Amino acid sequence: MHRPLDRRIHLALIYGSTREGRLCDRVANWALSQIEGEGPFAVDVIDPLTLDLPKRHPRGETPTVRLLRERIGRADGFIVVTPEYNRGYPAPLKFLIDLVGAEWRGKPVAFVSYGGVSGGLRAIDQLRQVFNELHAATVRDVVCFAHAWSKFDETGQLLDATKAEQAMATMLAQLHWWGTALRDARENVPYGTFAA
Repeated sequence: MHRPLDRRIHLALIYGSTREGRLCDRVANWALSQIEGEGPFAVDVIDPLTLDLPKRHPRGETPTVRLLRERIGRADGFIVVTPEYNRGYPAPLKFLIDLVGAEWRGKPVAFVSYGGVSGGLRAIDQLRQVFNELHAATVRDVVCFAHAWSKFDETGQLLDATKAEQAMATMLAQLHWWGTALRDARENVPYGTFAA
């Protein structure tokens, strides 16, 4: 059955930080403003700070973990907004990722990062390894903010936004392509099986 390529791609935008006074709110809000509207995406914002997740990995599936798995399962792709802390990504993000399993498979993941001189690129490099292990496909182009605390004003508006907006447009185009292609592939052949 032929499916039109212009169906909306369901994205989950995932906050990577729960730190008090986090810059993640400003960066994620900017990213969300670039995605929402009449474009090809529908967005579900997943913020670990608001999820009431368990303090450690439970033996069984709790209601909040089940809901998280369902939300990840409904998504056609992901944008992870992550800071870089001490050359890596935050522990709450890894905890959230590890609470979910097969729902990540065969889906694209894009990154918006922020930090000091590296702009969070070292965190992204590590996350690529994690998502590769989960059978997700990471998008090549990223958006990163070096010295991020100086990039946003007091109201959360991005200063000198042109380059970041161009980078975001490139990344979203790739994410849309991968999201569409992989969704169609999953609908035709479930991930991990052979075509009959």
